[in-house]
Amino acid sequence: KKKKSKLRMASTSQPLRGKRACKKIFWAVFPHACFILSLVIYAFLGALMFSHIEGNRKVNLSEEYRKFLQNLWYISRNLSDNMTENEEIFKEEIRELLNRAERDWFVNPKDIWTFFGSLFFCCTVFTTVGYGNTYPVTRVGKYLCMLYALFGIPLMFLVLTDMGDILATLLSKSYNEFRKLQSKILASKLCSGSTCNKGDEPKSRAQSKVVINEPLTIMEVLKSQPGLKRKPIKYRNAEIFEMLIDREKEHTKQARNKSIERWSSCPELARGKTMSRVIENFDKIGKQLEKLDVPIVLMVLVIFVYISCAAAILPNWETRLDFQEAFYFCFITLTTIGFGDTQLEHPKFFLFFSLYIIIGMEIVFIAFKLGQDRLIGLYKKVISFCGEKKMPSKK
Repeated sequence: KKKKSKLRMASTSQPLRGKRACKKIFWAVFPHACFILSLVIYAFLGALMFSHIEGNRKVNLSEEYRKFLQNLWYISRNLSDNMTENEEIFKEEIRELLNRAERDWFVNPKDIWTFFGSLFFCCTVFTTVGYGNTYPVTRVGKYLCMLYALFGIPLMFLVLTDMGDILATLLSKSYNEFRKLQSKILASKLCSGSTCNKGDEPKSRAQSKVVINEPLTIMEVLKSQPGLKRKPIKYRNAEIFEMLIDREKEHTKQARNKSIERWSSCPELARGKTMSRVIENFDKIGKQLEKLDVPIVLMVLVIFVYISCAAAILPNWETRLDFQEAFYFCFITLTTIGFGDTQLEHPKFFLFFSLYIIIGMEIVFIAFKLGQDRLIGLYKKVISFCGEKKMPSKK
């Protein structure tokens, strides 16, 4: 019967452990997924808003557009009369005329402000890239763009810092493992070159190891004392020690029973513990990024490889871009400079590349953070060096 009861307990405890592990994983991933999901929802809502406002606006032909057409017709008429003589003058006049022209005169807003086009515009707003190819024209669209950026940019930076913590932990762990492996290889080479006493190693290791145990109970302290085995203890002292041990046992039993009763009768306390853990995860955002200590040369190499991979893939659907122009475009995008001199023919495909942009911006952000720390250290060294030079020497 005892064996059957033990088997039943083991069979019921296994699914409970699995559920607890799944809950732990869920609540650990929940803050990161919450940030990313909120950013995605924010981008989709902005795309619906701007596609409705800017896509349905009426195109009114202004007087400037009519003057542009009149000047174009006048230049083309003069060119037809004197084709060979005024060819260079015609080119200059056409260039000046086209520089004055506006893009909205020749493009239908419904073709630009589709859902995917508006989504691409929203991504350029809250990532602070701002290519300048697509921009709001109406007053309502401009005001809403300012409000959208006001709330979207902090949300984007929150996602960057949160995902930056994950990348920082991965980079620091991989770099530390690489250093450990390198030190092991060097130690093995040095040991193979010199004679190593293998018999003395375990003794020295056993002597050098320091084991830190948990705080001992009174019973364990009494058992560990060698003098108690040799010398008899007086009756009064023994009675006091026994009373203390009984009190400690009763206290531990009461604490266990109370915890079981609370967990069984009040499941809200268990929820409170999980919620407190989630809040602790929110409070830890940005701390792993502060602890990161990786060589900046390694980060530059990671950025170069990361941009090179995208520059090799991007010309497959952007036929006007080669490897160098794609590398330049990705660098300008990830550093959030966004000149807008390189235009994409298929921004829909680039939207599927949005995860690449977010991760790349995080890598660049980490590299900038490391460079900032190095610069601060350099300034401290320079200031301390200058201060030592200016300080008068005491005789």
